This record gives sequence, structure tokens and C-alpha cells, in this order.
Amino acid sequence: MNLSDLLNTETDDRRAVSPVIGVILMVAITVILAAVIGTFVLGLGDQVQETAPNAQISGEQITLDEGDLDDEEAVRITHESGDAINPNEIEITVDGQTAASVEPDSDVDEADTSDDGPTIWTGGDRISAGDRVQIVGTYDVDGDQFDEELDDEDEIRVTWQAPGGDRTATLFTFEVDD
Repeated sequence: MNLSDLLNTETDDRRAVSPVIGVILMVAITVILAAVIGTFVLGLGDQVQETAPNAQISGEQITLDEGDLDDEEAVRITHESGDAINPNEIEITVDGQTAASVEPDSDVDEADTSDDGPTIWTGGDRISAGDRVQIVGTYDVDGDQFDEELDDEDEIRVTWQAPGGDRTATLFTFEVDD
């Protein structure tokens, strides 16, 4: 065995191993990196959904002084600021039951029971800053007639539901005070 042969870096069999291993490692790292990035991107792609609107909503308890609801409690819910919301994506409930509302300065006989839903927001086809609704109670199970007035400790909840119904978010809650 010759020591100079071991130290000689000019031999062909030893030079070829290093570039091949380097190429294999580079390809392996590239494939693993592509797989991780692809999984991350595709995973996020499935999770992209419409987000809940960013809206500041307030509520105040009032006593009505008109029509059939004279001296009855109501809660006026107002969209203060933020994103405009499609009214078909909003559900208002009183202790889990569909809320009944009346237009300002009207009586319970004029409560809305149309296909647009049992709550009447002021404004147009979008609920935006300044629009409001007056909740006076609940509808019956069929949703076609006024059922029950508000009671102490009733919880009013304004919920947004994504088109398609796969996602919801509570935008506002209010507890009725006696």
C-alpha cells in the first residue's frame, strides 16, 4: 500500500462520488421542500372562506309608546359602523327563537312576515352604518305571526351566516333588563 496513493486527490474513482451525492441531496431537498410548500398552499386553499363582516353593532332597551305595543319593552339594534351586510345573511333570535320586529312608529300588526325574514332593518338592500331594527318579541314556530313579547333576561343574538350556511359568527348579544 502506497501512502501517496491514499493522499492523491487526482484519482477518478473518488472525484465522481462527491458530485453525485451533492446532486442527489439537492434533488431530495427540492422535492421535500416542494411537497411541504404544496401541502401548505393546498391546505390553506381549502380553508379560504368568506370571513364574518367586521361591524360594530349596539343595542338599547326602549319602551314603545305607540299602537298595540304601547308601554311594551323593545330593543333597538343599530349598525354603528363597519362593513355593510346583506340582510339575508343576518339572523336575529330571542332565546333561540326567531325575533319579531316592527318598523319605528308602527304597531305589531305591521310586523314583517315576508320572504326577506321576520326582521325589518331600516335602509336598503344592505345593512350599513345607521340602519337599525326594533326587536319586540318572537314569532311562533311557523314564523308567520307574533307570538311572545320580550321578557326580563331574554338574550337577543345577532348572528351572521355565510352564504351556503357552512359558517356562522355572532356579531352582537344583548340581555333584556326588567
